[in-house]
Amino acid sequence: MLLLFPLFGGCTATIIRGLTHPKILCAPEKKKEREKMATSHGGKGLFAKKSIKKGDVIFLERPLVSAQFLWNALYKYKACDYCLRALETAEENARRLSGIPGLNLPHPELCRVRPELHQACPQCQVMYCSSECRQAAAEQYHRVLCLGPSQEDPDHPINKLKDAWRSMHYPPETSSIMLMARMVAAVKQAKDKAHWQKLFSHFCSRAANEEEEIAHKLLGEKFRVSYRHVTSWFVPEGFRSLFALVGTNGQGIGTSSLSQWVHACDSLELPAQQREQLDSFIDQLYKDIEKETGDFLNCEGSGLFLLQSSCNHSCIPNAEASFPENNFLLQLSALSDISPGEEICISYLDCCQRDRSRHSRHKILRENYLFVCSCPKCVSQMDELDATSEEEEEEEGEAEGETEGDEMEDEMTDV
Repeated sequence: MLLLFPLFGGCTATIIRGLTHPKILCAPEKKKEREKMATSHGGKGLFAKKSIKKGDVIFLERPLVSAQFLWNALYKYKACDYCLRALETAEENARRLSGIPGLNLPHPELCRVRPELHQACPQCQVMYCSSECRQAAAEQYHRVLCLGPSQEDPDHPINKLKDAWRSMHYPPETSSIMLMARMVAAVKQAKDKAHWQKLFSHFCSRAANEEEEIAHKLLGEKFRVSYRHVTSWFVPEGFRSLFALVGTNGQGIGTSSLSQWVHACDSLELPAQQREQLDSFIDQLYKDIEKETGDFLNCEGSGLFLLQSSCNHSCIPNAEASFPENNFLLQLSALSDISPGEEICISYLDCCQRDRSRHSRHKILRENYLFVCSCPKCVSQMDELDATSEEEEEEEGEAEGETEGDEMEDEMTDV
């Protein structure tokens, strides 16, 4: 079930959808008190009903469904199979990522992971952070997807599906085939199937050609070769729609017990010398981790959030999403003061991408989300030349180099 927390005495935000989209619930308040507004472009959006200050929490929301990325799980990033809470203690996490097995973290009491509460599915041994998560997964989708003793059987259809996905979708990952499988399982397992179908329908608004373009983007060039084989597990048309749904609405989720421990350390009130020692220890730890592991530090996955997915993009966002509870609970916070009636916007681009030229930003958004941005920043830069940012030129150069290398490798293989 979707969990929304009414803040500031009621619903802070209002869902806006055009006439072509179904109405969706805002937050737990009386229907007559909900304010309905219409966007000029007939799409969707989230608008403030009252003043919101910079730093305020706008809402908290659980996803309808979520799943850990498959490569992330394969590389032993241990997360709750339901809520994606990191299962390693901060010290275990630091030891694995740094490659230092005897590493001891100061202030271990600040770690909030509780291994004594962890539970496994008695049939397939999939791990959960608590009995509540195990029960929630079982009630929503796991009874359909549980592999039982076939969990490690490479010939089981679901394991074949996972392998097929991994062979087409390498890190850095942006989605998981299991997110789509859980959507299908949730509908199949539910007593009220129409309820789940209606919830998922809120995300669907793509034409068939757009769906295929998004699916191709998710899977890469191997899509055209493998699409027919992969879709044998589902109805092809419905599977393509799932790709489009997840490709444009999926929200990345990142959790880390180590990161949570570091934030707790930052909040400690310590004498100057102890503070300096602790900061120095943490700095060195991250250097060791970077040398051993690189940039992949978190348990990573994605989820579908009703409210969050209604937030439109802006290259100068006034809100951002985070996961402060080390699980899938999304927190949307204000980056600046927001006035009543003002649209609440997030950015679909990361910080580095937002600093690129208007042309570069538009290219990324067109390729991944199939729209052209008309936010105030883009409008103010309309007279700029359609020049590609230096960063993008460097990336394209690297990509061309990789392509040439792949071609050479293919030729050597043929020989």
